Amino acid sequence: MRPVLRSLLAVCLLATACTAATTPRAVAQEQAVEIRSSSQPFKIDDPAARRIGRLLWRGGIMMTANSPGFGGWSDLHVSPDGRSLTSISDEGAWLTATIEYDGEANLAGLSGARMGQLRGLDGKPIESKAEADAEAMARLPDGSWLVSFERRHRLWRYPSLTATPLPIEGPAEIGRQPANGGIEAMTAMPDGRVIMLSEEYGVQPGTVMGWIGTPAGPDRYDWRSFAYETIPDFKPTALAPLPDGTFAVLERAFDMVRGVRCRVMLVEPRLSTGGTVRGVELARLASPYAVDNLEGLAATRGPRGETLLWLMSDDNFNPLQRNMLLLFELTAP
Repeated sequence: MRPVLRSLLAVCLLATACTAATTPRAVAQEQAVEIRSSSQPFKIDDPAARRIGRLLWRGGIMMTANSPGFGGWSDLHVSPDGRSLTSISDEGAWLTATIEYDGEANLAGLSGARMGQLRGLDGKPIESKAEADAEAMARLPDGSWLVSFERRHRLWRYPSLTATPLPIEGPAEIGRQPANGGIEAMTAMPDGRVIMLSEEYGVQPGTVMGWIGTPAGPDRYDWRSFAYETIPDFKPTALAPLPDGTFAVLERAFDMVRGVRCRVMLVEPRLSTGGTVRGVELARLASPYAVDNLEGLAATRGPRGETLLWLMSDDNFNPLQRNMLLLFELTAP
């Protein structure tokens, strides 16, 4: 299929998927899942291409699985050693898997996957979409997980993915966010601070609001806000600290004419100090490059000490969208 035709079909179905009434749920009990991976081309019309902006291609896969609940992946965590990943979906599912590499340390596939459903405060698996729309996650220093939800905006801390969560009081503005435009980007620092970005809520023109939460006792944070500068159409969907103390932010745009576009941004350390924060564009992904509804971002060090960026997409359970995992190396300016 020609790239233009495929992009047009994907655009139409993406719009349809956003209003879909039902999507498959993951099984309530944890179970093994077989992930089938196929190679994802970096640039459809140029097999030799390997670079865009400051990003060097290190492999990509398209993923399907033997579970109807596999999909909708909204955020991503990769272990510091690059051996395993964890993800959550906007249907309340969680996923863990072992990462496989080829002989050149490029991404080759996933194995040993397991899935289950996040639980609610009553200890039962979350069922309704209004409750299950998990959009961002952060691994806290004690190994627990902080998860943000849209529609009914809230923060829950999970001691483990299979555990009953504890509610966390969020910033004062958390309930003012649009139903489908809440906290999409979140990370935690080694000192316990939590940094979050709203997808759509802001009070200053040309910005969205972010928050820094400083631990203030067991399961409590003192929150202060800052502004993250955006450009028209692009909104943040993921956030990850880089090994050198800077941050990467993933931004996404979508419309019926141009389809999905994503920007990978570099933000200086002052993201964690407040004020108005501006990023520098590292790369912009759009067709014919590998791109879809990218919502997950993680950063690790590679075997040579290089900085690696991992991007994961939410397929909206749409047959013409893809669950993709992409790997890039961040190169020097």
